[in-house]
Amino acid sequence: GGALADRAAPWQRAMARPGKVCYFHDDLVGTYHYGPGHPMKPHRLCITHNLVLNYDLYKRMDVYRPHVATDEELAAFHSDEYIDFLRRVTPDNVGDFAKQLQKFTVGDDCPVFDGLYDYVRLHAGGSVDGAVKLNNRDVDVAINWSGGLHHAKKCEASGFCYVNDIVLAILELLKHHKRVLYIDIDIHHGDGVEEAFYTTDRVMTVSFHKFGEYFPGTGDVKDIGAGPGKHYSVNFPLRDGIDDTSYEGIFKPVIERIMDTYQPSAVVLQCGADSLTGDRLGCFNLSIKGHAKCVDYVLGFNLPTLLLGGGGYTIRNVARCWTYETAVALGEHAELSDELPFNDYFEYYAPDFKLHITPSNMENLNSPEYLDKIKERLFENLRQVNAPSVPFHQVPRDAVDEEDMEVDDPDVRVTQKQADKADHPAEFYHGDRDQDAQ
Repeated sequence: GGALADRAAPWQRAMARPGKVCYFHDDLVGTYHYGPGHPMKPHRLCITHNLVLNYDLYKRMDVYRPHVATDEELAAFHSDEYIDFLRRVTPDNVGDFAKQLQKFTVGDDCPVFDGLYDYVRLHAGGSVDGAVKLNNRDVDVAINWSGGLHHAKKCEASGFCYVNDIVLAILELLKHHKRVLYIDIDIHHGDGVEEAFYTTDRVMTVSFHKFGEYFPGTGDVKDIGAGPGKHYSVNFPLRDGIDDTSYEGIFKPVIERIMDTYQPSAVVLQCGADSLTGDRLGCFNLSIKGHAKCVDYVLGFNLPTLLLGGGGYTIRNVARCWTYETAVALGEHAELSDELPFNDYFEYYAPDFKLHITPSNMENLNSPEYLDKIKERLFENLRQVNAPSVPFHQVPRDAVDEEDMEVDDPDVRVTQKQADKADHPAEFYHGDRDQDAQ
C-alpha cells in the first residue's frame, strides 16, 4: 500500500472536522475609501465582521488584529521601487508622480486614496499572520476576509489590487510546506498569483473564472505553466450564468483529482464573492450555499487552510457570504438561522432580512458538453503532474513573531475619531443605486 495508502482517498475526507480556527480583522481596514462611485468598498469588511459578531461566531474562534506588514515583508514579492512609490504617493502629491503612475498602472481602477499604504499593509499583514499561524500548527484554518487581492503584480497595481497578499502568504507557507495548493473561486481569473508561481511546481494554482471579453483576459485552459511549473497552473474558463449544480459538478472532481495527484500539504482558498448571483460586476448565478459548498469541500481534506476574501461588489451579499463561510469553517453553518440577527447594518438587508439569497432565472451558458470537455482537458494535463519532492534544509524564520499578534476584543469598538473617518457619503447605504447597482 505504501505511497498509495498515504493519499487522502475521497472517503477519508471530513473525518476530524471542525478543527481550530483563527480569524483576523481590524475595523480600520473598513474605513478606507477608493473614491466616489468606485465599486470596491472596503467598508464591506465592517459589515461582514458585524454580522459575524451578531451571529456569535466569534466565540468559537480566536480573533486577532493583524499586524501591519513591513516594507521588508512586502519586498518578499514586490519590487522596492514599487513599494517606495506606494509609501510616498498621496492624493495631495499625486501630480509629482505622473511617470510612476503610468509605470505602476495606478490611476483609474486602482486610484491613489488617503491612507492607501496603510490599507495595503493591513490587509497583507492579516494574510501573512494567517500563514504563520498555520505554519506553527496553532490552528487548522486561518481566515482573513480583507485579503485575497489576487490581481496585484510584482511592480504593478491591477483590478483594485495593489499588494498581492496571497503571494506573500504562500511564500510564508513555503517555508514549512513542500507543496501549496492555491484555489480561486472569484469570478475573475487569479492572474497575479498564477503569474508569480507560473514556473514552479511547488505551488499549484487553480482558477475557476469567467473567460472571454472579461477582465483580466487571462486564464485560458491552454495556460498550464512553464518550465518546471508546466502542468502546475490549472484554469477552468467559464461562461455567463453558471449555477450551483454545474459549479459543484466541475469543482469537486477537479479538486479531488488535484488532491490525489499533487498531494499538497497546505491550501490557500480565495473566496471572491463576485461569483454570486446579482453581483454588481459579476455574471454568474451561484447562491451562497453553492459558493460555500466549495469551501466546505476543500476544508474536508483536513489540510492547513488559509481562507481569504477577494472580489464582491454587492456588499450586502458579500457580508452574507463570508459570514456563512466563517460558520462553515467552524462547522456551525447547519445551525445558522436564515433570519438575520439584528446588527449595525440591518437596513442593508432589506426587504427580506434573510441570510440566504435566491439565484436569478438567467440562462446558464455553460452546457454540460462544454463543461465536460474542459474538465477532460484538465484531467489530461493533470496526468503529467508528479508530487515534487523538495529537499528541506534549514527552515527560514517566520515573518511575524506570534508574540506580537494582538488578540482582538470584539467588545472594544473603533474609536469615534476612527469611525468619523469612515463616514464618506459613497461608503454608506444611499438607496439601491450606490450600494448594488442592479
